[in-house]
Amino acid sequence: MAHPSQLGFQDAASPVMEELLHFHDHALMIVFLISTLVLYIIVAMVTAKVTNKYIIDSQEIEIVWTVLPAVILTLIALPSLRILYLMDEINDPHLTVKAMGHQWYWSYEYTDYENLGFDSYMIPTQDLSPGQFRLLETDHRMVVPMESPIRVLVSAEDVLHSWAVPALGVKMDGVPGRLNQTAFIASRPGVFYGQCSEICGANHSFMPIVVEAVPLEHFENWSSLMLEDA
Repeated sequence: MAHPSQLGFQDAASPVMEELLHFHDHALMIVFLISTLVLYIIVAMVTAKVTNKYIIDSQEIEIVWTVLPAVILTLIALPSLRILYLMDEINDPHLTVKAMGHQWYWSYEYTDYENLGFDSYMIPTQDLSPGQFRLLETDHRMVVPMESPIRVLVSAEDVLHSWAVPALGVKMDGVPGRLNQTAFIASRPGVFYGQCSEICGANHSFMPIVVEAVPLEHFENWSSLMLEDA
């Protein structure tokens, strides 16, 4: 859950998000070192009283500023590609949920069950209970079992939408007439909030996403109750 004046990412709730956080720290450290080096060179050149007349035609400097950026880019690209392929990997999901974007709400369908689906609308501010978050709470949450691979099929009925939950490290566009997929594993129980991340009209800001990760036993009880009410 994000909090006021937060500068970094939300706490990771999935293995992929943990990898993304590690890569962010890795890339940020490289950027910090490069910025420090460039600042030092600028200060040194400005404050120096003498100038080396051979520095303009120095072959050694040419080699250094050609090879060094290539090495730095490699150090950034390799971890980035590793995470990119890791995010695309979907192996034997235990549960598949279809998320359909509408103007302006989400609908969910648990395709492993015969008749388990519901619409998820934002709770208006005047109807919130104490402790609930404004513009983030929904009347129905997407409940999933923790520590299980979950596949999410994302599409849209009308215009472009985007299903995104930062704490889980997932963001997938919903395109009308096309079915995209992503996956995640909730590594701990909790309630994780997201929002539509593609401008989709006047009420784009009012279609939140709430994912609740629970132990498997609780998920089975919830799904049984939902099927009884259907």
